[in-house]
Amino acid sequence: MAGRIVKVAGPLVVADGMEDARMNDVVLVSDEELVGEIIELKGARASIQVYEETAGIAPGQPVVTTGRPLSVELGPGLIESIYDGIQRPLNVILQKTGDFIERGTAVPALDRERKWPFEPAARVGDRVGAGDLLGTVRETVLVQTRIQVPPGVEGELVSISDGEFTVTEPVAVLKAPAGETAVTMIQTWPVRRPRPYRRRLSPNEPLKTGQRVIDSLFPLAKGGTACIPGPFGSGKTVVQHQLAKWADASIIVYVGCGERGNEMTDVLREFPRLKDPRSGEPLIRRTVLIANTSNMPVAAREASIYTGMTIAEYFRDMGLHVALMADSTSRWAEALREISGRQEEMPGEEGYPAYLATRVAEFYERSGRVETLGGGEREGTLSVIGAVSPPGGDLSDPVVQASLKVVKVFWGLDDKLAYRRHFPAINWLSSYSLYLDNLQDYFEEKIASGWTALRTRAMTILQKEDDLLEIARLVGRDSLEPSDRLLLETAKMIREDFLHQNAFHAEDQYTSLEKQHLILKGVVDLHESSAAALERGISLKTVLSVPERRRMSGIASLAEERLGEMARTVEEALRAVENLVEAAAGPVAGSTGGEADG
Repeated sequence: MAGRIVKVAGPLVVADGMEDARMNDVVLVSDEELVGEIIELKGARASIQVYEETAGIAPGQPVVTTGRPLSVELGPGLIESIYDGIQRPLNVILQKTGDFIERGTAVPALDRERKWPFEPAARVGDRVGAGDLLGTVRETVLVQTRIQVPPGVEGELVSISDGEFTVTEPVAVLKAPAGETAVTMIQTWPVRRPRPYRRRLSPNEPLKTGQRVIDSLFPLAKGGTACIPGPFGSGKTVVQHQLAKWADASIIVYVGCGERGNEMTDVLREFPRLKDPRSGEPLIRRTVLIANTSNMPVAAREASIYTGMTIAEYFRDMGLHVALMADSTSRWAEALREISGRQEEMPGEEGYPAYLATRVAEFYERSGRVETLGGGEREGTLSVIGAVSPPGGDLSDPVVQASLKVVKVFWGLDDKLAYRRHFPAINWLSSYSLYLDNLQDYFEEKIASGWTALRTRAMTILQKEDDLLEIARLVGRDSLEPSDRLLLETAKMIREDFLHQNAFHAEDQYTSLEKQHLILKGVVDLHESSAAALERGISLKTVLSVPERRRMSGIASLAEERLGEMARTVEEALRAVENLVEAAAGPVAGSTGGEADG
């Protein structure tokens, strides 16, 4: 069915004569067949957001509906690919049209000619339904794609093949009362509809990122949600890149939503060179990239996060741990605002549409730890981490506030820390994690008993430091009590030797949970031993001048294989302070106690 254009307003096109069209149908606009999506229907008049440049489009030109919603193709070939916001493969388009995407370019998301080695896992005669495993395809060294029965399909398996097939060739045939259904390795799914699962589970395992300030102080659970707001230059993209590189996830889906092209270029250049810390393989072999940069059509930016989310859900349904990075949701919200303004909708706060909070919540709610469809108790997780770029770092921005209502981890970035070259620039006083109770058993049983108490002691020291610094600015640091000055020194060790992490140092950019516990426990135990020495009359100068104490400042940069050496360094520092206490208990205690506290 075809209609006619009656109005063009940037990426918004209004067409009349669309009586049989439905909301969210994909349409082809003008003779150039530009891809668009119906976002509003009033009788026979449809408002369409066009995912390509609309310059030159005029009233009177045709609009043809496809009768299908905006969908993505799911199957072998997603890994290592880079797509635009509506899943057009940019590497294929580069070969076809050059550096710039020509209008009306239509390229399949998955290669129709490449053959994949399919290994059957089901047998003829099996009764299978949605989510049941038919076979596997080794897509990369790191990823084995599970070919499953699509949602809504069930029946008796009457044939299944073994060998190499394209994604469109049938690999199995199911027989049901309604007839036979041929199953291929490709699925198509509407991006705005969440993929089904059996039931939702409570997150109980941390997403290990190797970033000490995150894993130890503000952990994110697998299947959880996190928000990274911060002003320009505070390191949002750097943190996102670090998480994408080192997160303990089987699959990474990285969505560059409205960001600068050079940032996505950095990802493309770095990921093939970086090695996965668990397998030693290039990180790109477990990554899918969605790139809708700031110079691409704004309407496709709005669709890009749904494209990435649907791809992430597809891998979650295989029982994998998936992490989705959205950089940034502010640019996505700006696209919503622009489209809403062109529709002449009533604006909400700061011009954003009134439904902004609803859209943000719908996005983050697609995360979670779930029991997937199919036989057996197979679990998959989808963790969502969204960066927010509020103007001027203002955390009262509507996008930040809408995000904080639904996410459970807040990593607040501080530009002052970034200017002091402290990375990650996550402010430990304003950040929080609501998953601490969920993850307590994991940390206590799998890492070390007393982990929760250790974190509490470290956070207490950092919070007291903030109070003492206010007093020190008024009366001077030398006017503080020796115990307070010791606390400032310990807080400095936590900040500079533990929380600060060098993203470009081979041994410091990733830290295991075991190493994190060893370092933090060493610093906190040293503080308590030093405090005991002060109580016995040892001067602060003597305690701080212990050589072994200074050696502890470098253990974070030691390789993971040298955990034994790190433990010995911590033990030697504690023993040295204990020796001071023992010496103070002898005949020289009086003279030691009389030393100056300088």
